[in-house]
Amino acid sequence: MVTPTLTIPQLTIGGRAVAGAGTLPVIDPSTGEPFIEVPAASTAQLDEAVEAANRALPAWKATPLEKRQQVVRDIAEVIKANIDELALLVTMEQGKPLANARGEIGASLRQVDFFGSISLDPEIIKDDETGRVEVRRDPIGVVGAITVWNYPILAAMFKLIPGLVAGNVVIVKPSPYTPVATLRLGELIQDVVPAGVVQVVAGTDELGPALTGHPGVHKISFTGSVPTGKHVMSASASSLKRVTLELGGNDAGIVLDDVDPAAFGKDLFWAAFSNSGQVCAALKRLYVPESKLDAISEALAAEAATVVVGPGLQEGVNAGPVQNKPQLDRVRQLTESALAAGGEAFFTGEVPDGPGYWFPTTIVRGVEEGNPLVDEEPFGPVLPILTYTDLDDAVARANNTDYGLGASVWSPDLDRATAVAERLEAGSVWVNQHPVVTATVPFGGAKQSGIGVEGSLNGLLAYTNIKVLSVKR
Repeated sequence: MVTPTLTIPQLTIGGRAVAGAGTLPVIDPSTGEPFIEVPAASTAQLDEAVEAANRALPAWKATPLEKRQQVVRDIAEVIKANIDELALLVTMEQGKPLANARGEIGASLRQVDFFGSISLDPEIIKDDETGRVEVRRDPIGVVGAITVWNYPILAAMFKLIPGLVAGNVVIVKPSPYTPVATLRLGELIQDVVPAGVVQVVAGTDELGPALTGHPGVHKISFTGSVPTGKHVMSASASSLKRVTLELGGNDAGIVLDDVDPAAFGKDLFWAAFSNSGQVCAALKRLYVPESKLDAISEALAAEAATVVVGPGLQEGVNAGPVQNKPQLDRVRQLTESALAAGGEAFFTGEVPDGPGYWFPTTIVRGVEEGNPLVDEEPFGPVLPILTYTDLDDAVARANNTDYGLGASVWSPDLDRATAVAERLEAGSVWVNQHPVVTATVPFGGAKQSGIGVEGSLNGLLAYTNIKVLSVKR
């Protein structure tokens, strides 16, 4: 495995590539060492970006929808032409296997497929001899898009594309853990977007609060943890910014007693362990009938045994490291708390020797509510399996959480599974799958797992303000 030579991407402010006021080292999680230093924007440079965005806004919001959609289609063509470079950067900064990085970028283009052809026609409330009332949708203005480190390009595109189509200008601030591919994306698309319409600024921890509290920013779309989401909401309140918050989850899955473990084992496993468990809506608590505990555990372990953990650029690897050291420490702490309380590590996988943020694929049994591994979101490659003897009890336990992002029910009897799914308290509930997030379907959380949705017409409308036009005849 040869480390490739990389060109350092720059900030994009006002249509230009700009060096930062400082630098930000970015760590390759497979080595635990920095592999590149990228520019870090100062708060003064953020001010410049906000000024450039507000200058660009009037012309962009006046651009017809069809022309805005053509621009986002042009963005997609730029991404397709540079997918190899972008996928490499995602793998090096995030850790996921190269094929998975390409899959992430390919999935991000579905935003363009959907929003690139959607309409925003006025809604006619009244049209008679006395008058006409229309509900129109105006862009909000300058959008601050703050993204997360598990899917850096996908998270950026989930915000960038609907924001642009709705007529907003967008400032993207990637996670300081994974800024490289997003900065490069910002550079690549400057030739197809007007100056100031899309800007990308990376920075250290003070940049996020500066963006969320900036009076020249009119909406924040944030993906990340619940505690940070609360800070974002608080900072946004100073100017009553609109907010979309896609926050964490502790998704429960309930396996019904008619499941064939061998038939469902593979899908159950990857529902929990895709992207090394670093998925906001991954399956994080699995409730199984007590009578089927061993059979389901063995089915999951059989699939777990096929996982090859290693550096994302290495052939044959299908799972990478935990992305950063604080997250690795958290996964370790939660797993150790479960084992110290009497939990059983039913399966523990292999990890590479040497440096890197490695954590083995781990399946834990013999734990229950009250243990941090069950009650909190681990966001890593560990899954607790809990048992139940009464289905009503399992539903109640699944719902007994402050989180409400996703949930799932597993059964060959779709009617029965759907009836259980309707009782689960979450923004998305899936049957025989977990999770499924696409551009065409609204995705967001209940309870403390977020505010608003991304995806679908509902997600697009979140980037607009309602304007009522009422005409008396």
